Amino acid sequence: MDELDKRLIAALRENSRTSTTELGRLLSLSRTTVQSRLDRLQRRGIILGYGVRLAAEHDLGAIRAHILIKLAPKAAAGVEAAVRRMPEVRLLHSVSGDYDMIAIAGAADVGAMDAVIDKIGALAGVERTTSSIVLSTKFDRQGSL
Repeated sequence: MDELDKRLIAALRENSRTSTTELGRLLSLSRTTVQSRLDRLQRRGIILGYGVRLAAEHDLGAIRAHILIKLAPKAAAGVEAAVRRMPEVRLLHSVSGDYDMIAIAGAADVGAMDAVIDKIGALAGVERTTSSIVLSTKFDRQGSL
């Protein structure tokens, strides 16, 4: 992936509905060159697809939280499977540091979020959780959050 591909991806992150003609204009390329690069990035598995981005309050619920999860040894697979079944959890990251996972969750209200956090904390293999409620999003360059 060269610098031009990176600029193309950056433009698509800003608005994935931008036409190939407009992308060409932004990058000083022809429409066919842009389409060729997009096709190549898709074949290589760099671009996996395009989709609709919803406002956070519609995608995750009115209350959003990052839930840091500390696991007991060898509990990752079981906790991942259990968290995967929780529709309120939109993303689950495995991370390095003091915690082992971070769950990104959404719920309709504070009481519902409290229940989600309690449910995660009660899972076998979870030693502790620490949560942060999202107050606002200053910007979002990710397509799924």
